Amino acid sequence: MATARQALADLGFADVSSYVNSGNLLFSATGPASDHEVAIRTQLEAVFGFELTTFVRTAAQVRDLVGFKPFGAIAPGQTHFGLLPLTRLTATEKRAVEGLSNDHDEVVVHGRDVHWLIRSRSTETTLGPKRWKDALPDNPTTARNMTMLTRLADRL
Repeated sequence: MATARQALADLGFADVSSYVNSGNLLFSATGPASDHEVAIRTQLEAVFGFELTTFVRTAAQVRDLVGFKPFGAIAPGQTHFGLLPLTRLTATEKRAVEGLSNDHDEVVVHGRDVHWLIRSRSTETTLGPKRWKDALPDNPTTARNMTMLTRLADRL
């Protein structure tokens, strides 16, 4: 994470920090998030030597994601993820993603991102990577546990 933080500092971003060892970097900047995604991806690929995808959200977007509670209180033993697509979902993608919902996994699109409730541990989901890829074939995603995202939002 120290190398990743330095890479962002080298791009001129301010207040660069990381949150746990999860690839989550916090920074201050002006300008469009999409421009930052491209600059960060290019820089990190040069530093680390492999292809990767970056997902940039503003502090307000993160707070909105964790503040929206489509499932109410999460019961013990259940798992709530925030799924962050690279680009805003099209109407077709939104239908495909929400169509993944079943008795065990519930999916709700809210704004740009997706709330995903697993009515068990995450390893017992019915929605593995292939199902997400089928629903979003041209839109990479990353998922984060909502507990972790809530803690991260408290730092913003």
